Formats: sequence, structure tokens, C-alpha cells
Amino acid sequence: MASRKEYLNFIIEQLSELQEISYRAMMGEYIIYYRGKIIGGIYDDRLLVKPTKSAIAIMQNPTYELPYEGAKEMLLVDDVDNREFLTYLFNAMYDELPAPKKK
Repeated sequence: MASRKEYLNFIIEQLSELQEISYRAMMGEYIIYYRGKIIGGIYDDRLLVKPTKSAIAIMQNPTYELPYEGAKEMLLVDDVDNREFLTYLFNAMYDELPAPKKK
């Protein structure tokens, strides 16, 4: 099942306090970038983020889910209505994310 553009727009709006949020469509889903680093994505209308130490600590008892068959597990963000939480989560995760690969 592909993600809806409306859900993507909702998430991007929730993250509007952050600078340099971008996304890229990929096979019916969306990869989310924060300041040039992949932080997660939208898969089947779910916001999933990389399982960094800070994200695991902030989310307390996180739910791990597969974005798609054969992928590594990611953390389900189920408090997407809370802008402050999302801003805090993304800022806390940023330094732990790998730098973008050189092309």
C-alpha cells in the first residue's frame, strides 16, 4: 500500500518549525531528510524513524516496525499530533545520523 500525499503534507506541516526538512518520493513512499540526513520516512501512512540511541530513549518502549519487506526495523512514531515532541525528537536524533553518502 502506498502512502497518501495528504499524510505526507500533514507530517511536513507538523515539522514546519524545523529548518531544512525535505522529502523524496520512492516507490509510493517518502524518505524524510533533516538538514540533508535521512532521518526516516513515511511508509504505509506511518512515520518511521531510524532507531538511534536518542530516539529509543525519548520514545520509551518504542514499537519497531518494518517499513517494507526485507528492510531494517525502524521506530514507529505514533505521537505525530504533537509538534513539540516531533521537533525535540528530530533535533535529538540529528547528531547520531550518518552523513549523506557522496555521489
